Amino acid sequence: MSTFLDKIKNRRTIYAIGKNVALDRTKIEETIREAVKHSPSAFNSQSSRVVTLYGESHAKFWNLVREALRKIVPAEAFAGTNAKIDSFVAGVGTVLFYEDQAVVKSLQEQFELYADNFPVWSEHSSAIAQFATWTALSELGLGASLQHYNPIVDADAAEAFDVPATWKLRAQLVFGSVEAPAGEKAFINDADRFKTFN
Repeated sequence: MSTFLDKIKNRRTIYAIGKNVALDRTKIEETIREAVKHSPSAFNSQSSRVVTLYGESHAKFWNLVREALRKIVPAEAFAGTNAKIDSFVAGVGTVLFYEDQAVVKSLQEQFELYADNFPVWSEHSSAIAQFATWTALSELGLGASLQHYNPIVDADAAEAFDVPATWKLRAQLVFGSVEAPAGEKAFINDADRFKTFN
């Protein structure tokens, strides 16, 4: 039986993903919802919001990203960008992580003393939800990589997928079958990262 730490260690960035997923979509969707639902948030704000895309919607999102990048990436460098987007389209789905700014604003108004902190705490909540979802999908045997094409695709995605105006896009988790394992992961020296005192 694997421990929580084993699950964290097994969750890796998988860039070579595919559509060879035998899992029922209902199981994937339930896993995403439960991971986000049970992720902690400051003041129990529950500010995280999720849009999950499969099939044509999944491809549509990445094509929106592709076209947004085409406008800003030099033509001579676009082939690499295009190939990268193709690698995301090759997956089964994408989880779009949002933070509801209406919730953040409401908390700022209710607790003025902490007003400056709520946007920061909202980012913490989103990161926790992203990590929990990514780890849970990894436990199902799915590969995934976390991407950050916001804000260049925000407006187009909001229009395409009927996203409320108060939702702010924070990250995109593209997932699918593991077509090639992750490479070796290097770690900095523990002495440079951790301090312990008695």
